[in-house]
Amino acid sequence: MPIDFTAIDFETANSSSASACSVGLVKVRDGVVVDKVGWLIKPPAGHDTFLEWNTRIHGIVADDVIGAFEWHEQFDLIADFAGIDVFVAHNAGFDMGVIRAACAAYLCSLQVARKTYVLDSYRLPMAAAAAGFTGFSHHDALADAEACAAIVTHAAAVHGADDLRQLSEASRVSMKRLQPATPGDARPVVFR
Repeated sequence: MPIDFTAIDFETANSSSASACSVGLVKVRDGVVVDKVGWLIKPPAGHDTFLEWNTRIHGIVADDVIGAFEWHEQFDLIADFAGIDVFVAHNAGFDMGVIRAACAAYLCSLQVARKTYVLDSYRLPMAAAAAGFTGFSHHDALADAEACAAIVTHAAAVHGADDLRQLSEASRVSMKRLQPATPGDARPVVFR
């Protein structure tokens, strides 16, 4: 099987994982980027305050998302773009915490980088540089998703992996699964 996946990255308006204000998606087929898209998201009421700290990081302010769709209006767009792909994210706990909806599986490129490279820091820019991907606009969701894609495709080559399952095994980083919660469960998904 080839290295096929969708890299995903979110930016948030504040410390709430429900405050997604931007998403970037990069589709990879056989280790090559074949499609990419990114857009703004209007955070839901109660999670829509833009903190100065977050804005300083990504540059997005409340006025930027006034005309953007809300999460419930665009999750299908994310799911349609990814299809049956495994989601890959750098610090997947954060991004999957944001997504909190059913998808097949996800893999953390931060953990893969830690098992592939010897670096002083495994922050996204440093891990991406180790993969040969430099000069991107860090904290732009689409650029960060591209960096994530570069890390995973490079790590697959380093480990001699032909697909994400082999990369998971070779790097000893497990792929996690998000599954719909059981009826009556207050949580939208269950991590396994």
